[in-house]
Amino acid sequence: MKAYAPHEAYVDPARGSAALVQTVVGFIAVEFLYGLGRNTMDWLLFQIAPDTADALMERVSATAILYDLAGFLLLALLVVFVAWKNHNRGLRSLTGPAALVWPDMLRATIGGGLLYLALEAVYPFWTDDGVSMQPFATWLGLLPFALLALLIQTGAEELFYRGYLQQQIAARFPSPLVWMVVPNLAFASVHWFNEAAVDESTRYVIWAFAFGLAASDLVARSGSLGAAIGFHLANNIFAFLVVGDLDGPDSGLALFLYPPLPDGTGESLLPPEPILGWMLVIDLVIIALAWLAVRVAIRR
Repeated sequence: MKAYAPHEAYVDPARGSAALVQTVVGFIAVEFLYGLGRNTMDWLLFQIAPDTADALMERVSATAILYDLAGFLLLALLVVFVAWKNHNRGLRSLTGPAALVWPDMLRATIGGGLLYLALEAVYPFWTDDGVSMQPFATWLGLLPFALLALLIQTGAEELFYRGYLQQQIAARFPSPLVWMVVPNLAFASVHWFNEAAVDESTRYVIWAFAFGLAASDLVARSGSLGAAIGFHLANNIFAFLVVGDLDGPDSGLALFLYPPLPDGTGESLLPPEPILGWMLVIDLVIIALAWLAVRVAIRR
């Protein structure tokens, strides 16, 4: 496919070690070592400062969210290590040329961000009833650390799923039906949230799979991870830094905080939304619009 011609050059570094067993071993190694590493970090924290660790595990405060997001640096380091030891490949081979990565990342972040701003202006998904704000000076002071932490998190996920996995699978299976679908099934699966209701987690997994497909397409069109990282970063900036639930998980960095639902239990008084309902359709349309905005921004 002509639109995906840049993907061929992007995948080239993986062709010398594209045996399926190597990729499976690499994938398992990264997943195992990352899980082990994060659990070890948490265990050490509990040993050193149990009260602090309890607060961080709640994922409510700004410190807790920064701790969690910064922990994705371990994932990035492990991907680079496994690619080196298992495939004799370096970081540049995973990201694509720096001359593409940084400009595309910046353009994609701005393009995606402007799209989300436009959607909020045209049809905000929240009201000002009972909404409070964090002290603006506090939020602004945290902003550089929050942006860096989000860049670490989104960059690490893109490096693993749209970098390492997509490249290795594409080097072995040239069909987009394989190298777009398989890595994003893995990406979607880690978005299952055990503490949420089954229907809510299922919608989130479907959303994550569609989001991953859009990111994979951007990688294939641009020939680097830059556009996908920017696409991911713009989404997560709005998810973490703009609006959140008061005292809810992942809300500590949000500027605007809206109150719990009226019954006070966190349960909606409305009938349950079907898995394939309008809310999911709207979310998928927003992904498509953000994908188009990024394509316009990077001119591909």
